[in-house]
Amino acid sequence: MPISKLWSLALRDLGRNRRRSLLTLLAVALGLALLIVLNGLIAGVFADSLQNSIRLRTGHVQLRAEGYLDDQLSLQAKDLLANPAELAGRAAALGQVKAAAPVIWASAMLGTLDDSSGVQLYGVDPASPIYAPIREAVVAGEFLTADDRSGVLIGKTLADSLGIAVGQKVGLALVNADGSPDEGAFTVRGLFATGIPTYDQSAALMPLSKAQAFTGVGDRASAIVILLNRQEDTDAVAAALRAPGMAVLTWSDLNQLFVQAIQTSMGFYIILDLIVMLIIANTLLMSVFERIREIGILSALGMKRREIRRMFLLEASTLGLAGCLLGLAIGLAGVAYLSVNGIALTDKQASVAGNSFALGTAMYARFAAGTFASLALATLLIVLIGSLYPAWYAARLEPIAALRAE
Repeated sequence: MPISKLWSLALRDLGRNRRRSLLTLLAVALGLALLIVLNGLIAGVFADSLQNSIRLRTGHVQLRAEGYLDDQLSLQAKDLLANPAELAGRAAALGQVKAAAPVIWASAMLGTLDDSSGVQLYGVDPASPIYAPIREAVVAGEFLTADDRSGVLIGKTLADSLGIAVGQKVGLALVNADGSPDEGAFTVRGLFATGIPTYDQSAALMPLSKAQAFTGVGDRASAIVILLNRQEDTDAVAAALRAPGMAVLTWSDLNQLFVQAIQTSMGFYIILDLIVMLIIANTLLMSVFERIREIGILSALGMKRREIRRMFLLEASTLGLAGCLLGLAIGLAGVAYLSVNGIALTDKQASVAGNSFALGTAMYARFAAGTFASLALATLLIVLIGSLYPAWYAARLEPIAALRAE
């Protein structure tokens, strides 16, 4: 039988039970639309969070002493870089590098007479372009200057929680490089609001030279933070800076949770596709049961088993293709909406992800045309795979038994 005739029969059968066909088509469309919207939202959240982390915390590349550990924020000489100015100059001389600057990290307690909170102290070079995002985020007071010996910059969220205003004196306490507790009084020069609650709640900045003196590390630094003109040059820059006795970490090394989270999210897509496949297979199998007598008649009239099998596969292909087109339209509309309007989060909700995720107060979707096309093709393939058993079952029915079926 010509394929056109089989296609005509398949379309007629789909139109005969419009409710079943419509529900199946919607199952495919909504399943694909959900995949596209979630993929776009997750891609947007991960991309934005990663860029926030790079611009506020990690940079594209970091140079550290081999023994330095993130979770300890050690101030011991063996864990610090002994020649940070030289290393920063060497990195800055590379054409791909936008800026390179030493930084000191330390755990500290920041407090007033009435309250206190744990913070991560950053000793920074105020003139470096690396800290331009924080300079631009200052909402009250002013940014730091390199020769400021008593000023500190904190997040507005932290200031609000402790009742701190610009110009107010605060105390900072820490354990210095000698292992002795130390404290000092500082004046809040300004407040910043980066839109990243976890950062605005936990970061306190002071000039590098003052931080080195306050922590007792001398001229040493925790790391050299390097910002590149293009993220794609990361591996080349890292290779150029590798040297014995020093760890060179790229943005992917420093943001492992993002990479792991992206890999984990792929499992969700597989599960949802399997659900769609089961729905399609069940719907087509029910169609076979409802049409056993019809199949028997077609067989008795001379339709071959392979033709019956092809007819059911054509039905599945039609439903799958129509469902994928509708799903693409719905999904892309959803991504377009979320890319503009996003999903608002409170500071508390944005902070749930923890310090490792620089999540802002809004989640925006992002278009990923290649991924969306792959999801559509995978969904269509899943539909076809899900239709194989019903098509095989229909083709193997014996005409006499089928005609006797109620």
